[in-house]
Amino acid sequence: MSSQELDVLEANSAFYAAFAARDLDAMEALWAREAPVACVHPGWDALRGREEVMASWRAILSGNAPRLACSAASAHVAGEVAFVICHERLPGGQRLVATNVFVRERGAWRMCHHQAGPLNQEEGEAPPGAEA
Repeated sequence: MSSQELDVLEANSAFYAAFAARDLDAMEALWAREAPVACVHPGWDALRGREEVMASWRAILSGNAPRLACSAASAHVAGEVAFVICHERLPGGQRLVATNVFVRERGAWRMCHHQAGPLNQEEGEAPPGAEA
């Protein structure tokens, strides 16, 4: 694994740590300020722009957000943009699949997009269309 991939995974971990700690300041610091941002929370319509995205995080982190844990994270770097695909585990065993996109801003990886949605497969089950 490259050092850039490790740096992206570290930024991804910081995102989940901020969520777990309900730390709005840390969450704000993780999101891009120069690049366009967007977010799709499970069951929500797309949010566009930093103001709208950060308002959603303020509401989520100040409310009764569920505890979640990130697993199976893999980083993919393409120049100044990178993405992480991972699973989010919720209490009760529900799983989401998430994509977190990062851009390099002033030497640091900053999130510019987060999207998570339900994962309906049992662990180890092949996705639809995949050969068993």
